[in-house]
This record gives sequence, structure tokens and C-alpha cells, in this order.
Amino acid sequence: MISIQLPDGSRRTFDRPVTVAEVAASIGPGLAKAALAGKVDGRLVDTSFVIDRDAQVAVVTDKDPEGLEILRHSTAHLLAYAVKELFPDAQVTIGPVIENGFYYDFSYKRPFTPEDLAAIEKKMAELAAKNEPVVREVWKRDDAVKFFESIGEKYKAEIIASIPADEPISLYREGNFVDLCRGPHVPSTGKLKVFKLMKVAGAYWRGDSRNEMLQRIYGTAWARKDEQDAYLKMLEEAERRDHRRLGRELDLFHFQDEAPGLVFWHPKGWAIWQQVEQYMRAVYRDNGYLEVRGPQILDRSLWERSGHWEKYRENMFTTESENRIYAVKPMNCPGHVQIYNATLHSYRELPLRYGEFGACHRNEPSGSLHGLLRVRGFTQDDGHIFCTESQILDECVAYTALVQKVYRDFGFEHILYKVATRPEKRIGSDEIWDKAEHALMESLRRSGVAFQISPGEGAFYGPKIEYTLKDAIGREWQCGTMQVDFSMPGRLGAEYVAEDNTRQVPVMLHRAIIGSMERFIGMLIEHYAGAMPPWLAPVQAVVANISEGQSSYAAEVTQALKKQGFRVEADLRNEKISYKIRALSLQKVPYILVVGDKEMQTEKVAVRARGGVDLGVMSRDEFAARLSEDIAQRRQVGGTA
Repeated sequence: MISIQLPDGSRRTFDRPVTVAEVAASIGPGLAKAALAGKVDGRLVDTSFVIDRDAQVAVVTDKDPEGLEILRHSTAHLLAYAVKELFPDAQVTIGPVIENGFYYDFSYKRPFTPEDLAAIEKKMAELAAKNEPVVREVWKRDDAVKFFESIGEKYKAEIIASIPADEPISLYREGNFVDLCRGPHVPSTGKLKVFKLMKVAGAYWRGDSRNEMLQRIYGTAWARKDEQDAYLKMLEEAERRDHRRLGRELDLFHFQDEAPGLVFWHPKGWAIWQQVEQYMRAVYRDNGYLEVRGPQILDRSLWERSGHWEKYRENMFTTESENRIYAVKPMNCPGHVQIYNATLHSYRELPLRYGEFGACHRNEPSGSLHGLLRVRGFTQDDGHIFCTESQILDECVAYTALVQKVYRDFGFEHILYKVATRPEKRIGSDEIWDKAEHALMESLRRSGVAFQISPGEGAFYGPKIEYTLKDAIGREWQCGTMQVDFSMPGRLGAEYVAEDNTRQVPVMLHRAIIGSMERFIGMLIEHYAGAMPPWLAPVQAVVANISEGQSSYAAEVTQALKKQGFRVEADLRNEKISYKIRALSLQKVPYILVVGDKEMQTEKVAVRARGGVDLGVMSRDEFAARLSEDIAQRRQVGGTA
């Protein structure tokens, strides 16, 4: 007898080996129809998997996160199947699941066109409608290599040849198409009902620019059509909010080929930058940080001692002078340790908090650059806290509270918390990593927040908390971090005099709240669709005259507001007021102050808030008070029109 324990704790017994599909059928026909895969003792398997011993079994449906991933992975195979049906000469390579969808890379003699994509999607629907079984087969490696070589699939043969000879190879067959995959997959193509192909892009084979450029077809797949419709609508909204387009339209910044991944900030964009930086400078000041500044280039020997040269060399820009090799700093931490080391510190001085708006450079691949969100030169609101082991928890708890306040002030209400634990390649003993990971998790527990674990995703020198924000349309942005580092201070000779007069190595906490200034400003632009709240807006108000007769008064109002510290401009163009209002609305200015003869005679202004909201006529002092309150409360004005 075989005993199967189900997730609700109940048990079912069978007098012979049984498949996951049969277990589902024994529970009910609805579950049998919905079954996409199974979990046997925690391992994902196909519904055809045979259970021949006592086990814990769960049936996976499209309501489970794993079920959606299986749908997407199976749809990637369906895409490859359709491409081979329409373009037999195309060679298939790899097709993984990604966030919200999948992609598959192909080698083909010509670029795929939009018409090709439409034809492929249509063929996918036809193959899904045939409801062909998806069958797992186990082959010997050498037999699989010969098979794929015989049908001209050199990339698949190369992948399989790299697998150890004694490792069994699993292939999945659907109709005439056979593909390499660990699985699991849906039981038949008929389970794949909701999908859409999105775009074609280039991708090098195995991610190496020395190899052939392949064609990557991206797609999305969902369990239900309304979910896909919501996702596609979100993409439309994301396109409307794209910071690169808004950066051009609002005259904030630009990029050009002579400086790939580096930003040319225009006056209005730099005004936003200054508001963010000065806000964060006040955060430093009010929370006990001492602002410092480290050099841009440091000798290779320091990067070797810190461990960065070995772990991060390929992403560092280097230069030479007088037979010495220097690296342009990709991060600020080794420089901060040097500042700490310049003075011998007592335990009474700890925790010692340094902060820097540190400009860093990283040699990111050109294909990964993406506006402000992925650049080669960026500035961090970087901070490092030197403390004792007993101070870690209090520092982390206080930091989480600070992060929450800062994000609220910038208009982000939802934060997700993750603890990234030790990676395979790391420095420091397991005992040290145990302490560091425990400190971070315990600090979040004391902060009263739920968190997830991200196994193996910590930095090479220590684990970290990742603070992820949700924006106005539900997208997630990994932003702030807090990292506990027991290793680097010792490697770089940092010490303090303990209470017993011995020399001890401090713990170093690496922390950034907004992370990259460039990326954070890109996030803000997209979060607000360019319609920044007055405290961040590059221009807070524009004074527009109706006719030439009010030009002097409009200029006078503008100068008076400027003297009060507001960012105000005058629009004195010889244009109709309706034209000016329309143009200024497109620039997403929070307030438009219209002045005509009546306003000039009474020394007042007619106020229009963003979004076409008529606030009526008020005195200049009344408007100044209103704007001051907006700024003080970091209040948004109007919508994102």
C-alpha cells in the first residue's frame, strides 16, 4: 500500500504506484481538470510522475505561483514549436521564464518581422487548440547529442554536450517538436490558452558578445484573460510614464553616444536632483551622519585588500599613471574605511556614521543600459556605520524606521522587505555569516514587518536587507539596502579601542536609502508620470499674462515669489492665454498664475492647479502660503495630467 498525505493533512491510500494525475482524479474531477503539475515531497514534477512510495503530495494548479510559472515555461516551448513549424530552418536555443512572461532565443537567417510575430502567435493558438500531450522522455546524454545534431540543432547539441555524461537527459515531446528541459510542463498544449507575443530583440549566444547574435522573442502568458488584459493595460500606462520620453518632453536630461550610460542633466532635471539631494542631506544631518567625501580613483592594491578586485574586476573602469594601476571607484565603502582609519577611535565614539553623495562608475554592458535606471556613472546616498556587534540590532531597527519615513515623504506607501543571504562565492566564516543574517532578520522582526528570504543573493562580504517599493501602477523597484559586514573592516585594518583597552575590529553596516540618485529620480518621474509634487517640481509655478499690458505686473509677481524661495517663472510670450495654459499644462507645472487687468489692479492672481483645477482669485500672500504648505507637507497638486 502507498500512503499519500495531502496538504490539508488528510491521507489517501493506493494499492499500486500512482501518478499525480490519478491522485488529483481521486480527489475530484474539477481538480483533475485543473491539474498542471504536482509537488512530491516538495519537488515539482509532471502530472505523469509515478509515485511508488509513501509521500507528501500537492496538486499544482494555475492558482499556485508555481502553476503560473509552469504555464509560462510551457508557453515558451509552444513558441519554439510554432517557430519550427513555420520556419523549419530556424534553430532553437533556450527559453526561460522571466517576470510576467518568457522568452525564447532563435538563430535564423533573417530578422523576424512584426508580421512574423503575428503568424507565430496564430500558429501557437492552433497548436494549443490541438491539445497535444506534452510527454517527458529520459535519454542518455550522448544519444540526445546525436539526435539534435542529426536534425541540425547545433545549439541544443552544444548545451547537452556540456552536461556530465552520467546525468540523465530529460526531453519533452509535443507533436513533432522535441525540446531539452528539466520540466515540469503542463500535461497538454490545451492548457495554454492566454498568451501574447510582445517583441523581438537581439541577444548573444550564451550572453557573450563574441558569439552569434540571436533573435529573442518575448511573450507573456497568464492563467486568465482578465489578468493578461490588466497586465497589458499596465504596460500601456508604463509607456505613458516612461522617464526617457518624459525626460525629453519636460527638458530634464539627455543621453548621447559620446558618453554611453552617463547623464547630461538639464537645468530642470538638475533642479529635481538638488531637491532630492538636499532632502537626503537633511536626513544625514538629523540622524547623526557625518558627511564625508572620498577620492574617485584608488590604487589597485586597496581594491585587492577589500576583495573587490577579485570579485568585481570586470565591472571596474581602470586607468594607469606612473606604472601604477588605479580603479575608478564602483562603490564608496573602501574609501570610507580609509577615512575611519585616519584616526584611532574609542568604543565611546561608536556607532560612527559616515554619509557621502559618492559618484561611482561601473562598466555595465552596453546592452543593459536603460535611461536613468541602468547607467555607468551614478551617485549614491551612501552611508557606512561603524559599530560594535551589540549595536547592530538597534542600528538596523532605527534604519528601517528611517527608510519608511523617507519613502513616505517621496510618495511611496508600500514597501516589501527581503533578506538576501550568503552567496556561494563569499568572504568570511560561516559563523560570521550566521551572526550577520540573524541580526538582519531579528531587526525586521523587531520592526514589526513581514519579510521574505532571498537565498544566496547577498553581497560577497555580507547579507543584506533589500527594501523594495511599489509605485503608482503596482510595479516593484528594489531601492534601499542595509548590509552587515564583519569582514571588510578587518581586511582593511579598521580598529577601535574597546572598554577593556584592547583593539577590536568594528562591524561595518553598508546602507543606502534611495540608492542611485539617477535611478531614484527615474523612478520618481515614472511614479508621478512627470507631474512632480511642488516640493520636487523644477518649476513650482508660472505667472502668465493675458496681454502685453500686464507684462510688468507678471514679472513683478514672479520676482516677489522668487525672493521668497519659490521656483517660479514668467511666461510673457505674445500668445493667447489659452495657448499658454495648454503649453504649460503639457509641462506639468503644479500652478499657473494668470494675470489680467483685473488681477493687476487688485494685486491678485487667478490660480489654476495642475489638472485644470480653477482655484479662483487670491492675493499673492495667500498663494505663497498655499504653496508653502504644499511644500511643507510634501503634498501633491492635481493629478498626473
